[in-house]
Amino acid sequence: MRIGVPREIKNHEYRVGLTPESAGELVSRGNRVLVETGAGLGIGAMDADYTDRGATIVSDAATVFGDSEMVVKVKEPQPAERAMLKADQILFTYLHLAADEPQTRDLLDSGVIGIAYETVTDRRQGLPLLKPMSQVAGRMSIQAGATALERAHGGRGVLLGGVPGVAPGKVTVIGGGVVGFNAAQMAAGLGADVTILDRDPEVLERLGTYFEARAKTRFSNQANLAECVAEADLVVGAVLIPGAAAPKLVTRDMLSTMKPGAVLADVAIDQGGCFETSKATTHDDPTYVVDNIVHYCVANMPGAVSRTS
Repeated sequence: MRIGVPREIKNHEYRVGLTPESAGELVSRGNRVLVETGAGLGIGAMDADYTDRGATIVSDAATVFGDSEMVVKVKEPQPAERAMLKADQILFTYLHLAADEPQTRDLLDSGVIGIAYETVTDRRQGLPLLKPMSQVAGRMSIQAGATALERAHGGRGVLLGGVPGVAPGKVTVIGGGVVGFNAAQMAAGLGADVTILDRDPEVLERLGTYFEARAKTRFSNQANLAECVAEADLVVGAVLIPGAAAPKLVTRDMLSTMKPGAVLADVAIDQGGCFETSKATTHDDPTYVVDNIVHYCVANMPGAVSRTS
């Protein structure tokens, strides 16, 4: 099979769909791998690293799309890339179609065979391709939220871990799945006052057993959600409904109950976001303010830590 790897072109996507080592694996199995020049620079991989493993470097994306049976990317194809897709070509990438009707229509019109990383399931109905990126994003949400809480970035001026004699910041994590668990791990590790909300009793029991006194768990109903959001310095939206748009759990009216300068970090933004006031931002311009509440809604959060991702 001819496998093509284009550069990512949207909003500083610092990752590459294929590492040199993975390219070598594919070549060793009889595939021809085409890599657009410069595609690996975000992870420190030079063109020579690919050619040393048997891949072929090509000069532009048009060659990658034109000469490949399967195109491997990190993020969804942009309009210029979608115009280069061909019927029966395989596209393997994160798609997040639930929040992107124009892309959905273009892919249907192209006749391409789209395989979305985020919907691939294993025998236990897990999401093995989405999980590692959810782990990265969950952990990053606390790092990013802590930065946004600084006064210089428009926040309340709260240190999540506090110091002796000063109470720690309060973190509310909505959703106890992979993102929520990793966010809570990071927040608890910093010494924050952490509360995790979820609707699944088994998830709450598992989280309670793991965290013990380091984090609280609460059933996610309207009353508990409203109370926890109002008290929080940082709210992490960690809601996932596989293949569907995220529900809008935090409404604009709820923002008026929050502390001025508090932060909302919406990890569900790739699926449309779980806050009513969410809109996608970029790594270059990650935050905006609505009703005195700082919003961090970066799509493709793991792209900022390309080597880890």
